[in-house]
Amino acid sequence: MSSITSKASEILESAKALFGRQVEVLSRQEGKVRELIAGVKNKLAGLTHNPRIQKLIEPVAVFIRMLKAHFGGQHKLSSTTLGMIVLALVYFLSPVDIIPDFLGFFGFADDLSVVLAVYAKVKDEIDQFLDWERTQI
Repeated sequence: MSSITSKASEILESAKALFGRQVEVLSRQEGKVRELIAGVKNKLAGLTHNPRIQKLIEPVAVFIRMLKAHFGGQHKLSSTTLGMIVLALVYFLSPVDIIPDFLGFFGFADDLSVVLAVYAKVKDEIDQFLDWERTQI
């Protein structure tokens, strides 16, 4: 288990190295984040037929709801969590990553690793968000 965790951390660090500066700038621009969300939704729509990608859908959906609530002023995120979530979505959307997406499921393995690593890192804030979200219904 620790080797999986360490591999996910390595991939996350690689993602930060590839996209850290872009994410830093992007996180401050609501319009750009909304464009990112639209791109992620389009990419997910094209992947719904692939049962191996299902593990990505729920965490990414939570990230999208968190970003919308943040920029809508309903539920603010810490700057660290905001940056980590944007990093995960940028990495997922980008065709330039550690394992190219055109390689099918194997191409999405690194995307899944980054998304799940970010999800684990910001789990406390995700839990707070989900608790808050339940009160909004």
